[in-house]
Amino acid sequence: MADNCTETPKKAKLVLEDGSVFSGISCGAEGIAYGEIVFNTSMTGYQEILTDPSYKGQIVAMTYPLIGNYGVNPEDVEGRRPFVEGFVMRECARMASNWRSCQDLDAYLRENRIIAISEVDTRALTRHIRIKGELRAVISTEELDDDALIEKAKSSQGLSGVDLVREVTIAKPASWNKAGRYHVVVIDCGVKFNILRVLSENDCRLTLVPASASAEDIMALKPDGIMVSNGPGDPAAVKDVIKNLGLLIKKNLPIFGVCLGQQLIGLALGAKTYKLK
Repeated sequence: MADNCTETPKKAKLVLEDGSVFSGISCGAEGIAYGEIVFNTSMTGYQEILTDPSYKGQIVAMTYPLIGNYGVNPEDVEGRRPFVEGFVMRECARMASNWRSCQDLDAYLRENRIIAISEVDTRALTRHIRIKGELRAVISTEELDDDALIEKAKSSQGLSGVDLVREVTIAKPASWNKAGRYHVVVIDCGVKFNILRVLSENDCRLTLVPASASAEDIMALKPDGIMVSNGPGDPAAVKDVIKNLGLLIKKNLPIFGVCLGQQLIGLALGAKTYKLK
């Protein structure tokens, strides 16, 4: 068991573009983080959420009130590293206790330079997001002036029209496993590792390709099927993948998608997407 408590907690603030201000204490790294504020209702799995590439560009607030109680381990990751821009908690556990735990959450956040805030009224924050929809937000442990932080949130980029897939996809093709009856090419838009594990368990040999891979490059791998992975951001901004899917659909191969991948397939077929709250 490890005690994460600091002697003099550092103040931090979470400020939304509509002027909402939530005060708390700093966890993890120090500095300023920008992102679209969203919430997650999971009771467990905070490490999987932190490392899910789909959360690139977003600050994630956990609705469950106690986070970090079972620590962190090397197995429960869903990506190459944490991708969230910031992390919001009601309480970051002061002690981590689990037989698989190798590190406490606060140390993990600091090691990966993730700025986080705890002691936030996450119930009020979640209700606010449910009514208003996702908002641009900032977490700061440095600048604590409300008006200045509201302006920073208002002037931040947001996600609409931004291709975040480029920031999470792999750089070059790679094999996930080398055995399996069916060869599936995975277009990596920010794939979660568990999707790859499940495909592997179902007799699939997997080759991952970058989101920038052309239709010709993918067909040269002689796939039995193509999977378009989950990923972050605005699907309409991922124009290269949409264009290549339009060509691949004509090859009469099984193509399936998860989350962002399904949206990209829809766009390639002529559908339109719009942002929900």
